[in-house]
Amino acid sequence: MTSSFPLLLSPLDLGFTTLKNRVIMGSMHTGLEDRAKNTARLAEFYAERARGGVGLIVTGGYAPNRTGWLLPFGAKLTNRFESRRHRTITKAVHDAGGKIALQILHAGRYSYQPFSVSASSIKAPINPFRPRRLTGRGVRRQIRNFVRCARLARSAGYDGVEIMGGEGYFINQFLAERTNKRTDEWGGAPQKRRRIAVEIVRRTRAAVGPDFVILFRLSMADLVEGGQSWDEIVSLAQEVEFAGATIINTDIGWHESRVPTIVTSVPRAAFVDITEKLAKHVSIPVVASNRINMPETAEEILTRGDAQLISMARPMLADPMWVRKAAAGAPDEINTCIACNQACLDHAFVNKHVSCLLNPRAGRETELTLLPTRRKKSLAVVGAGPAGLSAALNLAQRGHSVTLFEGRDEIGGQFGIAQKIPGKEEFAETVRYYRHQLALAGVDVRLGTRIAAADLVDGGYDEVVIATGVTPRVPDIPGIDHPKVLSYAEVVRDGRPVGTSVAVIGAGGIGVDVSEFLTHEHSPTLDLEEWKQEWGVTDPESAPGALTTPQPSPSPREVFLLQRKAGRIGSGLAKTTGWVHRAALKAKGVEELSGVNYERIDDAGLHISFGEKRERPRMLNVDTVVICAGQESVRDLVDDLTVAGVTTHVIGGADVAAELDAKRAIEQGTRLAASI
Repeated sequence: MTSSFPLLLSPLDLGFTTLKNRVIMGSMHTGLEDRAKNTARLAEFYAERARGGVGLIVTGGYAPNRTGWLLPFGAKLTNRFESRRHRTITKAVHDAGGKIALQILHAGRYSYQPFSVSASSIKAPINPFRPRRLTGRGVRRQIRNFVRCARLARSAGYDGVEIMGGEGYFINQFLAERTNKRTDEWGGAPQKRRRIAVEIVRRTRAAVGPDFVILFRLSMADLVEGGQSWDEIVSLAQEVEFAGATIINTDIGWHESRVPTIVTSVPRAAFVDITEKLAKHVSIPVVASNRINMPETAEEILTRGDAQLISMARPMLADPMWVRKAAAGAPDEINTCIACNQACLDHAFVNKHVSCLLNPRAGRETELTLLPTRRKKSLAVVGAGPAGLSAALNLAQRGHSVTLFEGRDEIGGQFGIAQKIPGKEEFAETVRYYRHQLALAGVDVRLGTRIAAADLVDGGYDEVVIATGVTPRVPDIPGIDHPKVLSYAEVVRDGRPVGTSVAVIGAGGIGVDVSEFLTHEHSPTLDLEEWKQEWGVTDPESAPGALTTPQPSPSPREVFLLQRKAGRIGSGLAKTTGWVHRAALKAKGVEELSGVNYERIDDAGLHISFGEKRERPRMLNVDTVVICAGQESVRDLVDDLTVAGVTTHVIGGADVAAELDAKRAIEQGTRLAASI
């Protein structure tokens, strides 16, 4: 145990068992749960986190019956045959020195299939299927199914279960007036609406006995209209404790909420004050959750007494050795989760297996291995953006001799730009991680060095990796060389001044990021109170659902965001984060224009028209025009190296200059390193 994080790494005695530290790996559905053929992969995924030292793992959600499926034929635990298969998972975790609980998740009206059920027949705005209203007899059957699932989990060797009572899923649908319009014994008055949750916990405890962990995932702020009041939440927590819960875990927001809760723009530990407020009302341990990604933050929460445990899901994807590194007093070695969602939640919501942008091995532990090399090679990597950093570090960690060349005076590439976008400050953590790890791995990093092909040939390297990235594409627009025209890199990375009225040409991910950059006053850290005000989050005691009227701060400049193609701007952005960006731009008053023809740029501003017939000509009287019209690969070294007979690999933006894709770049670098 390190003196830096004494509480985080201290054991927690639950009476009948002890957790070796205060870190819970929170539930995240990986997609591997849904098919029996992936059981071995899932077992190794959890076992690696157990070896990393986490105190308790909570699995992805398993439905207690078919009506509760997340997806048709999705993960469920309903019979002894399925229970026996789970022993592969529990044995792997126990052999690695860990503990594991199975999450019981009934999707209710979020179930993406036509046979879903709920408290009332009210369709979710994010689901095309309307659920069937359960009869009283049907409710009691659902309770029995929860209990059966818990009993099967115990027989499979699990150390406990987590009963999902939040996120707008089945139990939460009974708890809130928004979705429970019943007038029988399961609806109406608050004590009737929470009866199903209490009964599930009480009967589960009776079925599994006193020496089995029962976590209850409790929605402490629904963040939707018609959500629970604070008094209802406190009463539920107290009744759940009395019914036999061991631990109460924090849940914030429903899937249909229009308040972001887990994206990178949410400040760290944004909802811990709510957890702390609830913890005062119960005597069992309470878990803090949401946007906690580093041990310093976790230790501070525990020191203040806001919670007794810390739950982190995505940080355990990014770095399975998170706890071991914290225990070694080496937080700088942690590959910090940046809450980008690109390979985890964005995958989950389109039914792909979950992984991690920063750690492509996540979920692929049995496939993507980085074993020590049998033959040490001398390798040059050109470019220290995401692709080059990934390749250089993994090659060096496998035992190769690596020299990394970077033309600029700092590593990071496009991450160096991203970290300056408001709400993406976390990307600086990735740059910090690589800087530290490159030094530990012995990589010879040569900054400010624009290496020539001849120098690489003369250097006698066995192989060369070209990861030189991209350069902004310059579109063919009359007046593109006007002094008021700047590239996105000049504006964000180089800090070139812009005026009070700006046109942004190109509305892909970069254009949206630049528009957010231009509509915010910049500060080194995210201000929590300003963020809550912007999104309309208030004290849950003040309003049901913890919602109030959003009051975003005004933009310091007028911004126009333009794209050539017709249709909604931002439609191609990621599923879990795109809506956040679109809402943020709307709140800042950004004028979005689609189907635009760029006629010319001159002293007066940007002249545009619309459609194939170039109708409705308009002049935007702007001080600055920022170009975000795509990228072109930088690969001028490739041909000369190929002619010279040097084995050359091209990865990242140098390989494909589509919309910037760090997920692809880092995975390419990792897979290349595994193959050399």
